Amino acid sequence: MNIVLFAMLGIFIFMMFRRNKKTKEQQAELQSKFAPGVEVMTSFGLFGRIVSMDDAENKVVLELSPGNLATVHRQAVTKIVEPAVVAEDEPAVVPDDASSLTSQDLGTTQPATAETPDETLKRLNDEGKKDS
Repeated sequence: MNIVLFAMLGIFIFMMFRRNKKTKEQQAELQSKFAPGVEVMTSFGLFGRIVSMDDAENKVVLELSPGNLATVHRQAVTKIVEPAVVAEDEPAVVPDDASSLTSQDLGTTQPATAETPDETLKRLNDEGKKDS
């Protein structure tokens, strides 16, 4: 019984060190891709473009928007943001104006009308009573 417990403990410790090693390798690979001009996201949700890097002090200067710079620790940059690929095969259908949009797009047969907030609240409450 004791041998099984020690074996389980050994496997647990091995897996813990293995996971930690993989995490460090992934972080090192990500850090190697950092260069000025790369779009990134920080661990606290700021998106920006790398302007400059200071390897000696582990600082990265990000341009959040034109003219707005932020200096963050290098480890705070956790993700490289890759631009979304737009399918060029299918042209996007853009209506001429908003009046062409109806509630038929939503699967109902009534045309879309502007509701007041009170009417919307009443309609939603009535729909909730019907479902129960």
